[in-house]
Amino acid sequence: MSPPEHFLVAYEINPWMRADQPVDRDRAVRQWDALRTALLDLGHHVHVLPSVAGLPDMVFAANGAFSVDGIVYGARFKYAERSAEADAHRAFYESAGGWKFVPPTQINEGEGDFAYLPGRGLILAGHGFRTETAAHAEAQEVLGRPVVSLRLVDERFYHLDTALAVLDDQRITYYPGAFSASSQRVLAQLFPDSVLADEADALAFGLNLVSDGHNVLVNTEATAYADKLTAAGYHPVPVDLSELKKGGGSVKCCVAELRAA
Repeated sequence: MSPPEHFLVAYEINPWMRADQPVDRDRAVRQWDALRTALLDLGHHVHVLPSVAGLPDMVFAANGAFSVDGIVYGARFKYAERSAEADAHRAFYESAGGWKFVPPTQINEGEGDFAYLPGRGLILAGHGFRTETAAHAEAQEVLGRPVVSLRLVDERFYHLDTALAVLDDQRITYYPGAFSASSQRVLAQLFPDSVLADEADALAFGLNLVSDGHNVLVNTEATAYADKLTAAGYHPVPVDLSELKKGGGSVKCCVAELRAA
């Protein structure tokens, strides 16, 4: 995670961002720290990547890379405003030790558009707005896991992690309307027991979640979706990230999951 010490909406690169919308940075920091504390209370270890002045979106740490079994496929951002974030993430992995970092040649935005199901050894990858399909093939070669390409068609859900999330080793949750008809058929075939979200759930950033297989940290706005998670046997842990939502992100965007070897 990376604190929002320099967070603001300085430019507009997704439909949620409005440069004329004021940001309460102190509130954003408090909300971010509440998320970090919730993760710690659940027994997870949190590494903090220092924020960098001039990189207001660095708080959305999930976009910086994608790791599987100790191998890290680095990010290459579509927009110049975020490109320097990739260097900060690379430096973290190379200095931490125990990671094999592979720099990308193709445009991709890390866990924003990649999700991993350990129980299946399967990677789900989004394209349509940010990550290029060529990066899906590159990720498959780098990580040695099969990649299923999914086309996003609604600009409001510009990253895969705004429309789909992994709940446990085998199960996912997603909003069908964010995907092309063909991608919807692929998901229905691969994951017939998915927890399906509706448009209201997705607009509340309910799918931008982090799950440890039982506890699901989810945006407080997504109350109806939290009820669906409960009905499916999970334990929702509501977290208020309303200030960070102004930048187009919520729980998952703030958390880069580290999958060590």
